[in-house]
Amino acid sequence: MADPNNDNGNVDDAQDPQVEGDATNATEPEDLIEAEGPDIEVPVDGPAAGGPADDLSPEDEALLADAASGIAEDRLSPSDRDLVAEMRTDMLRAQAELVNFRKRVERDRDANREVVIAEVVRALLPALDDLNRAEAHGDLTDGPMHVIAQKIRGGFDRFKLVQIGEKGESFDPNVHEAIVQLPTPGATSQTVADVVEPGYKLGDRVIRAAKVAVAVPA
Repeated sequence: MADPNNDNGNVDDAQDPQVEGDATNATEPEDLIEAEGPDIEVPVDGPAAGGPADDLSPEDEALLADAASGIAEDRLSPSDRDLVAEMRTDMLRAQAELVNFRKRVERDRDANREVVIAEVVRALLPALDDLNRAEAHGDLTDGPMHVIAQKIRGGFDRFKLVQIGEKGESFDPNVHEAIVQLPTPGATSQTVADVVEPGYKLGDRVIRAAKVAVAVPA
Protein backbone atom coordinates (compact mmCIF):
# COMPACT_ATOMS: atom_id res chain seq x y z
CA MET A 1 0.00 0.00 0.00
CA ALA A 2 1.32 3.39 -0.88
CA ASP A 3 2.06 5.90 1.80
CA PRO A 4 -0.36 8.83 1.60
CA ASN A 5 2.34 11.12 2.93
CA ASN A 6 4.71 10.09 0.17
CA ASP A 7 2.02 10.63 -2.47
CA ASN A 8 1.35 14.11 -1.21
CA GLY A 9 5.03 14.81 -1.16
CA ASN A 10 5.35 13.65 -4.77
CA VAL A 11 2.45 15.80 -5.84
CA ASP A 12 3.96 18.83 -4.20
CA ASP A 13 7.32 18.11 -5.76
CA ALA A 14 5.72 17.82 -9.18
CA GLN A 15 3.72 20.99 -8.85
CA ASP A 16 6.48 23.27 -7.57
CA PRO A 17 8.42 23.46 -10.83
CA GLN A 18 5.23 24.15 -12.72
CA VAL A 19 4.40 27.07 -10.43
CA GLU A 20 7.87 28.46 -10.81
CA GLY A 21 7.61 28.05 -14.55
CA ASP A 22 4.28 29.85 -14.65
CA ALA A 23 5.67 32.73 -12.60
CA THR A 24 8.67 32.99 -14.85
CA ASN A 25 6.58 32.91 -17.99
CA ALA A 26 4.21 35.61 -16.64
CA THR A 27 7.07 38.01 -16.13
CA GLU A 28 8.69 37.54 -19.53
CA PRO A 29 8.44 40.78 -21.67
CA GLU A 30 7.34 38.91 -24.77
CA ASP A 31 4.38 37.43 -22.90
CA LEU A 32 3.03 40.83 -21.84
CA ILE A 33 -0.13 41.93 -23.65
CA GLU A 34 -0.03 45.51 -25.03
CA ALA A 35 -3.04 47.56 -23.98
CA GLU A 36 -5.19 48.75 -26.81
CA GLY A 37 -7.04 52.06 -26.96
CA PRO A 38 -6.39 55.80 -27.56
CA ASP A 39 -3.27 57.35 -26.09
CA ILE A 40 -3.82 59.60 -23.12
CA GLU A 41 -2.09 62.98 -23.43
CA VAL A 42 -0.24 64.04 -20.34
CA PRO A 43 0.01 67.83 -19.90
CA VAL A 44 3.55 69.09 -19.99
CA ASP A 45 2.64 72.36 -18.31
CA GLY A 46 0.10 73.44 -15.76
CA PRO A 47 -0.76 72.43 -12.21
CA ALA A 48 -1.01 68.68 -13.04
CA ALA A 49 2.49 68.61 -14.54
CA GLY A 50 4.02 70.72 -11.84
CA GLY A 51 4.30 73.76 -14.14
CA PRO A 52 2.92 77.29 -13.59
CA ALA A 53 -0.83 77.74 -13.72
CA ASP A 54 -2.42 79.71 -16.52
CA ASP A 55 -4.46 81.84 -14.13
CA LEU A 56 -1.59 83.37 -12.18
CA SER A 57 -2.00 87.00 -11.30
CA PRO A 58 0.66 89.53 -12.32
CA GLU A 59 1.75 89.74 -8.67
CA ASP A 60 2.26 85.98 -8.50
CA GLU A 61 4.19 86.00 -11.76
CA ALA A 62 6.42 88.78 -10.43
CA LEU A 63 7.06 86.76 -7.26
CA LEU A 64 7.97 83.69 -9.32
CA ALA A 65 10.32 85.77 -11.47
CA ASP A 66 11.99 87.24 -8.38
CA ALA A 67 12.35 83.79 -6.86
CA ALA A 68 13.87 82.42 -10.06
CA SER A 69 16.24 85.37 -10.21
CA GLY A 70 17.27 84.81 -6.60
CA ILE A 71 17.89 81.11 -7.22
CA ALA A 72 19.96 81.92 -10.29
CA GLU A 73 22.03 84.47 -8.40
CA ASP A 74 22.67 81.98 -5.59
CA ARG A 75 24.44 79.79 -8.13
CA LEU A 76 26.74 82.59 -9.27
CA SER A 77 30.24 83.12 -8.04
CA PRO A 78 30.96 86.19 -5.88
CA SER A 79 32.57 88.03 -8.80
CA ASP A 80 29.58 87.31 -11.02
CA ARG A 81 27.22 88.51 -8.30
CA ASP A 82 29.14 91.79 -8.08
CA LEU A 83 28.90 92.14 -11.86
CA VAL A 84 25.14 91.51 -11.79
CA ALA A 85 24.68 94.04 -8.96
CA GLU A 86 26.71 96.64 -10.88
CA MET A 87 24.67 96.07 -14.05
CA ARG A 88 21.44 96.37 -12.08
CA THR A 89 22.63 99.65 -10.57
CA ASP A 90 23.54 100.97 -14.03
CA MET A 91 20.13 99.96 -15.34
CA LEU A 92 18.31 101.76 -12.51
CA ARG A 93 20.46 104.85 -13.04
CA ALA A 94 19.69 104.82 -16.77
CA GLN A 95 15.97 104.50 -16.04
CA ALA A 96 16.13 107.45 -13.63
CA GLU A 97 18.00 109.55 -16.19
CA LEU A 98 15.38 108.70 -18.82
CA VAL A 99 12.54 109.77 -16.51
CA ASN A 100 14.32 113.04 -15.70
CA PHE A 101 14.97 113.66 -19.39
CA ARG A 102 11.28 113.22 -20.20
CA LYS A 103 10.34 115.65 -17.44
CA ARG A 104 12.81 118.23 -18.75
CA VAL A 105 11.47 117.84 -22.28
CA GLU A 106 7.89 118.38 -21.08
CA ARG A 107 8.92 121.39 -18.99
CA ASP A 108 10.90 122.93 -21.85
CA ARG A 109 8.02 122.32 -24.26
CA ASP A 110 5.60 124.16 -21.96
CA ALA A 111 8.07 127.00 -21.45
CA ASN A 112 8.66 127.37 -25.20
CA ARG A 113 4.91 127.38 -25.81
CA GLU A 114 4.45 130.22 -23.30
CA VAL A 115 7.28 132.20 -24.89
CA VAL A 116 5.78 131.85 -28.38
CA ILE A 117 2.32 132.88 -27.17
CA ALA A 118 3.80 135.87 -25.31
CA GLU A 119 5.63 137.05 -28.44
CA VAL A 120 2.49 136.81 -30.57
CA VAL A 121 0.39 138.66 -28.01
CA ARG A 122 3.06 141.33 -27.59
CA ALA A 123 3.02 141.93 -31.34
CA LEU A 124 -0.77 142.45 -31.23
CA LEU A 125 -0.82 144.83 -28.26
CA PRO A 126 -0.63 148.01 -30.41
CA ALA A 127 -3.84 146.94 -32.15
CA LEU A 128 -5.44 146.35 -28.76
CA ASP A 129 -4.35 149.83 -27.68
CA ASP A 130 -6.05 151.29 -30.75
CA LEU A 131 -9.25 149.46 -29.85
CA ASN A 132 -9.11 150.86 -26.34
CA ARG A 133 -8.63 154.43 -27.65
CA ALA A 134 -11.47 154.01 -30.15
CA GLU A 135 -13.69 152.76 -27.37
CA ALA A 136 -12.75 155.71 -25.17
CA HIS A 137 -13.82 158.07 -27.98
CA GLY A 138 -17.11 156.24 -28.42
CA ASP A 139 -16.30 154.70 -31.80
CA LEU A 140 -17.08 151.13 -30.73
CA THR A 141 -20.56 151.59 -29.32
CA ASP A 142 -22.24 150.01 -32.34
CA GLY A 143 -21.54 148.64 -35.78
CA PRO A 144 -19.23 145.93 -37.13
CA MET A 145 -16.17 147.32 -35.30
CA HIS A 146 -17.88 146.64 -31.99
CA VAL A 147 -18.28 142.97 -32.94
CA ILE A 148 -14.67 142.75 -34.18
CA ALA A 149 -13.38 144.28 -30.95
CA GLN A 150 -15.33 141.76 -28.89
CA LYS A 151 -13.89 138.84 -30.87
CA ILE A 152 -10.33 140.13 -30.55
CA ARG A 153 -10.66 140.63 -26.81
CA GLY A 154 -12.27 137.20 -26.48
CA GLY A 155 -9.23 135.68 -28.19
CA PHE A 156 -6.91 137.43 -25.73
CA ASP A 157 -9.03 136.23 -22.81
CA ARG A 158 -8.53 132.63 -23.93
CA PHE A 159 -4.83 133.03 -23.21
CA LYS A 160 -5.58 134.68 -19.83
CA LEU A 161 -4.29 138.09 -20.85
CA VAL A 162 -4.76 140.51 -17.93
CA GLN A 163 -4.47 144.28 -18.05
CA ILE A 164 -2.34 145.85 -15.30
CA GLY A 165 -1.87 149.40 -14.12
CA GLU A 166 -4.58 151.20 -12.16
CA LYS A 167 -4.68 154.75 -10.90
CA GLY A 168 -4.12 155.02 -7.14
CA GLU A 169 -2.28 151.75 -6.63
CA SER A 170 1.19 151.58 -5.13
CA PHE A 171 4.04 151.89 -7.57
CA ASP A 172 5.68 148.53 -8.30
CA PRO A 173 8.75 148.59 -10.55
CA ASN A 174 8.04 144.98 -11.53
CA VAL A 175 4.81 145.90 -13.30
CA HIS A 176 5.04 149.71 -13.68
CA GLU A 177 7.28 151.87 -15.80
CA ALA A 178 7.52 155.41 -14.41
CA ILE A 179 7.73 157.94 -17.22
CA VAL A 180 7.31 160.98 -14.97
CA GLN A 181 7.35 161.77 -11.25
CA LEU A 182 4.92 164.27 -9.82
CA PRO A 183 5.80 165.78 -6.43
CA THR A 184 2.50 165.79 -4.56
CA PRO A 185 1.90 167.53 -1.21
CA GLY A 186 0.62 165.10 1.39
CA ALA A 187 1.88 162.03 -0.45
CA THR A 188 3.60 159.58 1.87
CA SER A 189 4.64 156.96 -0.70
CA GLN A 190 4.96 156.49 -4.41
CA THR A 191 1.58 155.84 -6.00
CA VAL A 192 0.26 155.76 -9.55
CA ALA A 193 -1.14 159.19 -10.33
CA ASP A 194 -2.14 158.42 -13.92
CA VAL A 195 -1.89 155.55 -16.42
CA VAL A 196 -0.46 156.67 -19.73
CA GLU A 197 -0.46 153.23 -21.33
CA PRO A 198 -1.79 150.06 -19.66
CA GLY A 199 0.41 147.02 -19.23
CA TYR A 200 -0.44 143.39 -19.65
CA LYS A 201 0.35 140.08 -17.99
CA LEU A 202 0.07 136.66 -19.55
CA GLY A 203 -0.29 134.33 -16.62
CA ASP A 204 2.57 135.25 -14.30
CA ARG A 205 4.66 136.74 -17.11
CA VAL A 206 4.64 140.51 -17.59
CA ILE A 207 4.76 141.04 -21.33
CA ARG A 208 4.50 144.83 -21.09
CA ALA A 209 4.84 147.05 -18.07
CA ALA A 210 2.27 149.80 -17.56
CA LYS A 211 3.55 153.27 -18.34
CA VAL A 212 2.47 155.53 -15.48
CA ALA A 213 2.95 158.90 -13.87
CA VAL A 214 4.04 158.46 -10.26
CA ALA A 215 3.04 160.77 -7.40
CA VAL A 216 5.92 161.14 -4.96
CA PRO A 217 6.17 163.05 -1.64
CA ALA A 218 6.86 166.74 -2.20
